[in-house]
Amino acid sequence: MAKSDSVATIQFFRGVDEPVVPEIRLTRSRDGKTGQAYFVFENPEALKKESITDMKGMLLIDEEGEMVTREVNARFVNGEPSALEATYTWKSEVDFERFMRFAQRYANSHGMGYTEKS
Repeated sequence: MAKSDSVATIQFFRGVDEPVVPEIRLTRSRDGKTGQAYFVFENPEALKKESITDMKGMLLIDEEGEMVTREVNARFVNGEPSALEATYTWKSEVDFERFMRFAQRYANSHGMGYTEKS
């Protein structure tokens, strides 16, 4: 089992960091209080596990703790799993701010940046 040594990490199995960095898209309601982060992991290590049926969701872990979503689906091509898609939903400005702190830490620890669309 790989132990998390980065500031922020994503796990599909507790204690095992997912090394594949996802594409992440955000949507927010007009008032900014609710929204979703949509993650797409192409060919993630989690799909190569024998115990894929043990996957209970996606954990977003950083120094503040963890956030969990159970909205995780596999995408299949020709009967073989090719990607994992997950959705994290927030329902308040406080939850959004917490998610953004995680996202910034994750981006920093994986050499990523983000762009905003108008």
